Amino acid sequence: MNQYNLDADDVFVNLNLTTVMDLPSERDTVLHYFEQMKKAFPELRNLHTREAGDLVLEGDKDQGHYRWLALESRRLCSGHVNPESLADAYRQHEMVLEVTPHMLSVSTLDCEALDVMYGFDFSYQGNHDQIVAEALGLGPSLEGLLEVPGGRVLHFEPSVTLSLDESCRLQCRLSIETRTNAFHVRTGEFPDEQISVYFTVRQHWGSGVERTFLESFRRQCEIGEEIVQEKIIPKIVRPLAMAIASR
Repeated sequence: MNQYNLDADDVFVNLNLTTVMDLPSERDTVLHYFEQMKKAFPELRNLHTREAGDLVLEGDKDQGHYRWLALESRRLCSGHVNPESLADAYRQHEMVLEVTPHMLSVSTLDCEALDVMYGFDFSYQGNHDQIVAEALGLGPSLEGLLEVPGGRVLHFEPSVTLSLDESCRLQCRLSIETRTNAFHVRTGEFPDEQISVYFTVRQHWGSGVERTFLESFRRQCEIGEEIVQEKIIPKIVRPLAMAIASR
């Protein structure tokens, strides 16, 4: 079992490749790409379109763990929800990056950014913003706000982006997304929704980037795993999981 699943209800590892030019949309080209991915991962067998026209090929969501691919106008996406191991998710993403240059005519010249995202979802039927604030704190200068009589947190989605090199083209971003609002707090009727923690390592392309897609991906994974293990899980994920479990 993926060790990350011990801390969250759902864990996922995604890859996003954003291009400068539109990706191919010809029927034969798109189907050939999806067929090649399906040969490598037979569970990818459900093809459908989103309202915006994006094409999605995915496995059976009812299994609790599944792969998916999406082809948008200027973004190629690959995801694995609840993988048995990080290596299993990486294997899919690496194949995407291997076949994309010749099947979809994408080159490093056409690349705007490459993202590797580690995500953690927590099911919680209550005030998401309140519990995130209590679990992570507001910091010394703001923590007294939680003690205001009758005060209830309505919005708290902390986010921070860091540069990881001198050019500021290699970055990482932590963001937390909540899904409750003032109506839920006012009525006390909270939906059974998920709180999401996203940690993304992004390589902006352009001058100075001489790596291949695979080389950049593997480097980003090394950086991402290290920060997730040393910072994100002990400081963000586990405190949030403990706060939810105490309710």
